[in-house]
Amino acid sequence: MTREEFEELVAEALDRIPPELTRLMDNVAVFVEDEPDPGDPELLGLYEGTPLTDRGEWYAGVLPDRITIYRGPTLRMCESREDVVAETEITVVHEIAHHFGIDDERLHALGYG
Repeated sequence: MTREEFEELVAEALDRIPPELTRLMDNVAVFVEDEPDPGDPELLGLYEGTPLTDRGEWYAGVLPDRITIYRGPTLRMCESREDVVAETEITVVHEIAHHFGIDDERLHALGYG
């Protein structure tokens, strides 16, 4: 799968997030990268920033939170295009949930681990 096709899958996954949630997202940008840091080669996605639940009066003038979805590990773990579509959607939801302050334990319990 080309990078452009993968980026389109990420965009489609973002489009499926309910509007009532996307309206609440604040100061966050989503990126696609080919590979994660070599120290964690199987990482599918990464959230970097301050979750909405942790922001206070001090939160102003900061760079956007960053969600990165990694193409290489996703393609390596999936056997079909359908698997890539499903895994990409799960990963996008998982990282957006971190933006809302939901931790990995809760996400795993909800099936987004």
